Amino acid sequence: MGAALGLGAALACQAAAGALPPEVEAALARARLPQDALAVYVADAQDARAPARLAHRAQEGANPASVMKLVTTFAALDLLGPAYVWNTPVYVEGTVRGGSLRGNVYIQGQGDPKLVVERLWLLMRRLQAQGIEDIAGDIVLDRSAFDLPAHDPGRFDGEPLRPYNVAPDALLVNFQSVALTFVPDPAAALARIQYDPPLAGMQLQPSVPLAPAGTPCGDWRAGLRAQWADPARIAFQGAYPAACGERVWPVAYADPAALAARAVEGMWRALGGRLTGRVRDGQVPAGLQPAFAVASPALAEVVRDINKYSNNVMAQQVFLTLALQRGATATFEGARDVLAQWWRQRLGGQPLPQVDNGAGLSREARTTAQALGRMLQVAWDSPVMPELAASLPIAGVDGTLRRSKGRAGAAHLKTGSLRDVLAVAGYVHAASGRRYVLVALVNHPMAGAARPVLDALIDWTARDQ
Repeated sequence: MGAALGLGAALACQAAAGALPPEVEAALARARLPQDALAVYVADAQDARAPARLAHRAQEGANPASVMKLVTTFAALDLLGPAYVWNTPVYVEGTVRGGSLRGNVYIQGQGDPKLVVERLWLLMRRLQAQGIEDIAGDIVLDRSAFDLPAHDPGRFDGEPLRPYNVAPDALLVNFQSVALTFVPDPAAALARIQYDPPLAGMQLQPSVPLAPAGTPCGDWRAGLRAQWADPARIAFQGAYPAACGERVWPVAYADPAALAARAVEGMWRALGGRLTGRVRDGQVPAGLQPAFAVASPALAEVVRDINKYSNNVMAQQVFLTLALQRGATATFEGARDVLAQWWRQRLGGQPLPQVDNGAGLSREARTTAQALGRMLQVAWDSPVMPELAASLPIAGVDGTLRRSKGRAGAAHLKTGSLRDVLAVAGYVHAASGRRYVLVALVNHPMAGAARPVLDALIDWTARDQ
């Protein structure tokens, strides 16, 4: 009799765990979404043996969008360590006399995800500190650490100039993007434009006229009527509203393979350096020793940028670095192999995610809510839990969750969104003092309407007494 009662109680608990909370059902109904569009897993973060508090379609495969970055970033923190850094070595070939180098400079990319404008400036200043003012040779960019297929930035969604569509690169300069800063000057009736990084060999329009007085800011990008087709020229046929104040517009460069060369030469010349030759691709000669190296921020800081702001190309750089640490050249296939081995060691009982490129910017990526939830439980019990948890957006406070209507400050959650996909995953601090893992994946043509559903789930999880 006791065994029968125990089985009945267990079945009742499972049924309750599979039933959606009434407020979540109501939010789905208002959004006109069926219950089978949603997969949810909620469980105690610290006790993986306890039954799930909520498990609805938790073992059904779904596209997690950028929530997949949690798999990549936890694996990287676990395998490489939070203090891991990328070094970009610089080699000087030849002799320096009177400030002139009779030879080449080699910059060897090693996958640094954050070789942004200020760090490129620092690299060039370090080169000048070698006593070099004039390079009577070439600057050679070695990108051979990554072996990647050809990339069409418009293939995913037809938006080739969106920074989220840029491809990884062993020598990724400023995310392969140009930041255009518009600064209005009403007295001169124009807005000045600053381009970062500085780009050599390009025609860059220095200013645009201001729109008529009283023009609202509105869709100011469309009003500029930008001309991007010519990779050697950036021009505008429209005007800029003074009401916008200072604004920054990041744009993926139209010829991504050429951006690093233009940026390296542009920064060298902006610092007063002279170059007799050109900037070109090549490889460091065997046996040449680096003159110095520029280190990236630590992995913990990089992971924070990736998860707080859902940076796709940084996630792919980290993903490929997993393979680079196992061999001379990184490939996506190699990165998937490393991650699969790690997953089997850490979560052997859970189905292996289809990570594709490691960033979630994919129609092929798949996982289950339960597998992600179990991974988050393993992460909570790991030494790198503080770094991973702190990297996640805080509901209603910052990152991609700053506009969330869920309980402000109660949840650290990675977000994900694609056409037909909306997702969150991470940790929720409940009123009871417990910490829960929450994974919610919506796959449906109307997924964009599901934000109130996810907010309702966050609130329900946080209200646990």
